[in-house]
Amino acid sequence: MRYTGKDWLLAGLTGAALLVILLLLFVLLGQIAWHGAPVISAEFLTEKPGADMTSGGIWPAIYGTVFMTLLMTLAGVPVGIATAIFLTEYASPRSRIARAVRMAVNNLAGVPSIVFGLFGLGFFIIFVGGSLDAILYDDPRPVWGKPSILWASLTLAVLTLPVVIVTTEEALRQVPRELRDASLALGATRFQTVYMIVLPNAKGGILTGVILAVSRGAGEVAPIIFCGAANFLPYLPTDLRDMFMHLGYHVYALATQSPNVDAARPMLFGTVLVLLVLTFSLNLLAVIIRARSRAALRP
Repeated sequence: MRYTGKDWLLAGLTGAALLVILLLLFVLLGQIAWHGAPVISAEFLTEKPGADMTSGGIWPAIYGTVFMTLLMTLAGVPVGIATAIFLTEYASPRSRIARAVRMAVNNLAGVPSIVFGLFGLGFFIIFVGGSLDAILYDDPRPVWGKPSILWASLTLAVLTLPVVIVTTEEALRQVPRELRDASLALGATRFQTVYMIVLPNAKGGILTGVILAVSRGAGEVAPIIFCGAANFLPYLPTDLRDMFMHLGYHVYALATQSPNVDAARPMLFGTVLVLLVLTFSLNLLAVIIRARSRAALRP
């Protein structure tokens, strides 16, 4: 194949764009690693932060992030997978319900994350939590109707639903139609076909989507500001109604609300490095699962 001058020009431009992106990524990650790595230690990862936000560690933020991510996964992933199975395997593509759900999912995917925070504040905290307080308690002090790790997790579960639904639908569509027809022809029910044939063959794509959704939710900050994240909280949440610290929000607090921003800069870079390692680990896990699932499906 013979290349023309335009082909070489296009190849050069795209290569230059790739180099610029890689250079920016290298500079960004290099700066974070250079300033953050010296801070990482056992004390930094296991101690509570100091009141001046320039000493101590980030263990409450790590614990709160992991706890919130676990609750978010338990609340959002089953609903997202079940919705995708309904849309792909049971609902008619032209039915009004399927079109309405897909329209809602597409709209949710384009909503800014800060709007989800306002939704969580209005629906989960004020409406649901306030209603529970009015029904269960006579005390005017809020018990459920206040920011907490439960409402923050449910808000992020709603935020990650579009990613889970779309990726699960795509994974289910990749399963050959012949497998479904063969299972039904042998006398299996629709549920048995989905449970025994479709889901096992689509598990790699489903898990990849779930991990990507979880990694996105774990790094979100805007929604949880309204719903339960605390600026400084030197103890671990022991109840679903407790507020919590979060790595992303802790980065924001160190950068903007510390009494001495310059003195807090080492902790800031160290916290960013821990958050990036957590997020990149989840994404790397998704890549490994996807590669292994594709290799297992090859004849």
